[in-house]
Amino acid sequence: MSQPDSPRSTQPPRRYYAPHGGLPPQSQLIHDRAVFTEAYAVIPKGVMSDIVVSYLPHWEKTRLWVLARPLSGFAETFSQSIMEVAPGGGSQRPELDPEAEGVLFVVEGEMTLTLAGQAHVMTPGGYAYLPPGCDWQLHNHAAEAVRFHWIRKAYEVVEGIEVPPAFVTNEQEIAPTPMPDTDGRWATTRFVDPADLRHDMHVTIVTFQPGGVIPFDETHVMEHGLYVLEGRAVYHLNQEWVEVEAGDFMWLRAFCPQSCYAGGPGPFRYLLYKDVNRQMPLRLSRR
Repeated sequence: MSQPDSPRSTQPPRRYYAPHGGLPPQSQLIHDRAVFTEAYAVIPKGVMSDIVVSYLPHWEKTRLWVLARPLSGFAETFSQSIMEVAPGGGSQRPELDPEAEGVLFVVEGEMTLTLAGQAHVMTPGGYAYLPPGCDWQLHNHAAEAVRFHWIRKAYEVVEGIEVPPAFVTNEQEIAPTPMPDTDGRWATTRFVDPADLRHDMHVTIVTFQPGGVIPFDETHVMEHGLYVLEGRAVYHLNQEWVEVEAGDFMWLRAFCPQSCYAGGPGPFRYLLYKDVNRQMPLRLSRR
């Protein structure tokens, strides 16, 4: 249940932004950087307070911030949440949808993921892929809360193509792949082979060194969810410039023009979701 063929990383341990909730003081200014348009949305880290947390059935000592969900005029292919599980919490029945696949990515703390009876202790940078119908449970046996992203998608079955198996790995075990002609300023940490057609979604980590750019407005069919793990940058979204920093989330609709500039002083890194490797549906009711 691990990825044996991934190139090894020699990068130092990373720190990832994780929300802790709470409420802002009454003296704080009301206006923030939140943006919601038909092409993109920005949910800044300050929005993730106690007043907007949710709870789930069959999860104990757990709360979550929902960043994206299938919704008319918003995300179409996925949901994404930041889960916070207190010591002693977790779930024996975490996923109630038999058609849902998932990715877990740990940003703070420690948790035990049990896959088909085998326990995996996951720490920051830990990544797990969970295929539909997977037998899994999750618990926090540590002394502090654990916080992780849970990205879910309805898996699109294709006749003649196997469903991919579950696996667990860590970002520290995978060397980033530099983008061509960027001198390493722009790189992607890939947890699955992009050519593996069993997978209909990719969740990767994109890293820009200071001064790194996407030097053109990408305009493509993939829908995106981007959670900023570290650093800050300026994003060009549908002809508007938006500043983002660690803890912010962006949703980008398919074909939303997008580019960015990482100004520094440190690396700019984000967790990226996109839907891939499937024929375009011609009837929206199939989603």
